[in-house]
Order: sequence, then structure tokens, then C-alpha cells
Amino acid sequence: MRPDVFFTPYFPAVFFAAAFGGFRVGIVTALVGGALGVSVQFNDAPADSARFVLLIIYLTVCAITIWGIEHYRSIASQQRQIARRLIEEEVYRKLVVDELQHRLKNKLSTIHAVLHQVLHDQPKVWASIDQRIRALSATDDLIARVDGSGCDIKDLLLLELGPYDHVRFTLNGNPLFLPAKLAVSLALIFHELATNAGKYGAFSSPRGLLQVSWSVSDDRLTISWDETEGPSIETIGQAGFGTKLLKSALRPFDGKTEIAFLRTGIHCTMQCRIPEA
Repeated sequence: MRPDVFFTPYFPAVFFAAAFGGFRVGIVTALVGGALGVSVQFNDAPADSARFVLLIIYLTVCAITIWGIEHYRSIASQQRQIARRLIEEEVYRKLVVDELQHRLKNKLSTIHAVLHQVLHDQPKVWASIDQRIRALSATDDLIARVDGSGCDIKDLLLLELGPYDHVRFTLNGNPLFLPAKLAVSLALIFHELATNAGKYGAFSSPRGLLQVSWSVSDDRLTISWDETEGPSIETIGQAGFGTKLLKSALRPFDGKTEIAFLRTGIHCTMQCRIPEA
């Protein structure tokens, strides 16, 4: 900016006036700057075409500057409105999700109470259903804590294996986020395996240990459940509901579950496709 060049000292004033006051204030500032330039810098010298051209250039540059700043201000205003609307929608969505989760929890509690009343004279059947409903409820609570989109596989395993001594099991694998539907299916599988380990497997023996490992290749998830130092398996009974659940829970995800009853304990391999979250 050279003060000896006509009109240049007024460009910053036009810029800041338009930026902070809007295009009307910018236009007024440009006109005032042009008038000051003519009266102060031209002094009493006779006007010529060169100075007239400088005035036209000054006004043209001011017009382009004001237009550009006003365009930017309009875009910024739209972005602020969009951000405000998104925040309002997010608050409303969270309110709706919280209400739905509350109603779902109430319905699950109602189903639990109704089944308890119907099956009060069948304690074995009730004991089996009761634990599965509680596992589903705990999984729903875990998923709800991460905004209903899913949960990490390690958190899911700790939820199911937490009641057992932490020194009895090890978890090996990188952090892996599971979408909600897959998390629910795996929660049922982990619950069945953990319950079986507590009754007949590694957790029923003082020295029993469990190792759970998982890995991902492309979009395929592989989970290994290995029990060791548990009681020896003499006979294998007829497949019950739990076994059928283990083998069918991952079918919607193009998956399968394989169970091997080894002398060292149960070995279970789960494979499935990880759906997009």
C-alpha cells in the first residue's frame, strides 16, 4: 500500500467495512473513500483522464471486493444455519433414541416378568431362558452406551466373562468395533460358551483357563475360543437349544460356528462377515 498512489489507503477500510458491516456499509465506505481521494489527493490540480481512470479502477476493485466478501458472508451464514439445524436434529434424535431404548427396556422387563410367571413351575426351562434374556439386556445396555451403533468386541467379552475371575481368561486381538446386529448375535454366542464353561468347562475347574483370540482379514472376522485345564469330557449329550443357537446365530452374516470337544477342553471357531456399520 503506497499512500502516494491514489485511493490505495482506502482499500483496507472498504475490505473491513464490508467484512464486518455488510455490503451496504462497504458501499458507503467505498463512496466516502472515493470522495476523500478526489478531494484530498487530487487537491486543486486540474482533473485529467488518467485520474478519472484511477477513480473508475478504484470503484471497480471496491465493487469486486464487496461482492466477494458478501458472497463469502452468505456462504458462512448458510453454514451456520445448517450447523444449527444439525445440532437441533441431533438433540431431537438423541431424545427419540433414549425414549425408544427406555421403551425397549420396559418391554424386555415385561417379557421377562410374563415368562417368569408362565414358567414358574418349570424351573429348568426358566433358568435357561432367564440367563439369555439377561444377557440380551446387558448387551443392549452396552450398545446404548455407545449411541446405539455397536460396541467393541473386547468390551462385549468383558461383559460376558466379567463375573468370572479375570486371571482365568486372556483376550488377544486388536480393537474391533462391531455393528449392533453382529454384536447382539456374538453376545448370545459368548453367553452360551461362558455359561457352558462355568457349568462343565474350564471355569468349573480350579485350574481351568480360557483364551479368546480374534483377527480380521478383509471383511471376515475369525474368533477362536480355547479352553484348557478343564474337566475331561467323557460323553457328549444330545444337542440342545444352546448348541443349535451357536451353530445358527452367525448365518445372517454369512458365517458359521465349529465346535470341537478336545481332551484339553472345548475349542470353538467362529467366522463371519462384518457388515458395514
